[in-house]
Amino acid sequence: MFKRIRKDIQVIFERDPAARSVWEVVLCYPGFHAILMHRLAHKLYCRGWILLPRMISQISRFFTGIEIHPGAKIGEGLFIDHGMGVVIGETAEVGNNVTLYQGVTLGGTGKEKGKRHPTVGNNVVIGTGAKVLGSFKVGDNVKIGAGSVVNKPVPPNTTVIGVPGRVVIRNGINIADADAAIDLHHEILPDPVAEMLICLQRKIDRLEHRISQLEGNNDEDL
Repeated sequence: MFKRIRKDIQVIFERDPAARSVWEVVLCYPGFHAILMHRLAHKLYCRGWILLPRMISQISRFFTGIEIHPGAKIGEGLFIDHGMGVVIGETAEVGNNVTLYQGVTLGGTGKEKGKRHPTVGNNVVIGTGAKVLGSFKVGDNVKIGAGSVVNKPVPPNTTVIGVPGRVVIRNGINIADADAAIDLHHEILPDPVAEMLICLQRKIDRLEHRISQLEGNNDEDL
């Protein structure tokens, strides 16, 4: 248990430059508190308890602003930065070395029973306010941009942005190597809409130039 707690603290130092001391992390990081409370609630939930784990989850939510259902499966190395408004549903599964920013939702759709929340792979970064909704897999080494809404499977080694979420980079950055640093720059993302507008503007400029040339030739003929 203490070994895992030490790893949770080390993860925060690795991914948050604002962390200054161990005591600061232990006393002032709601993501760290929420993960500790969830582990206790999850153990009780797996033993068949229902009400007490839910009460622990609600107490954690009250103090941290982070709601993790006791049934959710959380891997090692999860880092919840700031965390206010983060929601992780009952059947959600989160892999190792995952980073969630504030306002992220791993939610379900509909009222069906059974698996209804997403499965998030390893080394995934989900940006501020992103919503991942439904029972599907988000592959390893995926980066989901801030404010995106993802409602379908995401292949590994890709970057997803937009509403609805769409893949804009595939195998652009290789972080599959265990020694590679986790890319936390979820704000540095391509903008396909802006790129399309730029292409249209260039095409309009070429057409206007061509029209000017044709009008000049007509004036010379007259």
